[in-house]
Amino acid sequence: MRITAQQERSIVIEILNIMGVPRKDASIVADVTVDADLKGFSSHGIGRFPQYLKGLKCGTIKTEAEITIEKETVSTALLKGNHMFGHVVAHRGMELAMEKAKKTGIGLVGIHESNHFGVAGYYSDMALMEDLVGVVIANTEPAMAPIGGKEPIIGTNPLAISIPSNKHYVSVDMATSASARGKLIEALRKGEKIPENVALDAEGMPTTDPEAALKGSILPFGAHKGYALAFMIEILAGPLVRASFGKDVVGTANPEKMCTKGDLIAAIDPSKFGDLEEFKEDVDDFVAEIKNSGNVFIPGDMEVRNIEKFKKEGIPLDDKLLLQLKEISEELSFNLEAFLGKK
Repeated sequence: MRITAQQERSIVIEILNIMGVPRKDASIVADVTVDADLKGFSSHGIGRFPQYLKGLKCGTIKTEAEITIEKETVSTALLKGNHMFGHVVAHRGMELAMEKAKKTGIGLVGIHESNHFGVAGYYSDMALMEDLVGVVIANTEPAMAPIGGKEPIIGTNPLAISIPSNKHYVSVDMATSASARGKLIEALRKGEKIPENVALDAEGMPTTDPEAALKGSILPFGAHKGYALAFMIEILAGPLVRASFGKDVVGTANPEKMCTKGDLIAAIDPSKFGDLEEFKEDVDDFVAEIKNSGNVFIPGDMEVRNIEKFKKEGIPLDDKLLLQLKEISEELSFNLEAFLGKK
């Protein structure tokens, strides 16, 4: 079946509210979740929602904690999330980075003791909407083996960059692995195979079985280049921000463990380098040059198409995910059918 973005948002907010999450925080989680599904990142949308609920039940996601600033300068800050929802902590991190960027040209915020935050591009887009450049990186539970190895040590370590423009949505949001771990989890739930050249099993052999891949390792994108980028992100989102790294990172895939990953969030003010409108016009000119070269895409085009498609057709819910949501609703005495438009 399919649901509207508003239906999904309402379901997420109401269920979280029943579980003691303040409505303001629940709204942020819902916005990030819907953003993921509309853009086509279904592995990080409502399909990931049951994981967050498990975290709430286990106490690895806190509902009454507060974000604290441990260190701060005019351009930087280190935030301690105190194990609140990752969405809420990252949202505050980008807000603070933007405040600093508007004053000094750049804001750089490190985060530790947070949780899985959904899609990184939501937060880089926050900067874009303020005519700032947004950059977000994070490390995750080990999923990739180093080149030549078979033991997962490095996370899928996402990177998102959003750039303001007058005419286009210019944004990239990607894992540094050949596939996000969430896509493997989604394929397993749906009973689907994964593409070739994406993952290895526990013995280091290529596999298209998502269950075997989750027990093995995901390949880096672009071979040694993706591995090198993931390696560097592991340090910038680990030791630099006082978070864990390598095999000590837990809690992004397994909600029963306290999350130890880190985030690094940056906002850059183009107006501190020159005229803002000239910068945006230059971005548009570059995009025009790219698009005039043939039937080509720029980073962000597919997301725009997906948003138009899913707003028109609705966001798909596979049968197993729908069953999970029904079981959750029954346990919480939540009238899911009313929000799905059914009697």
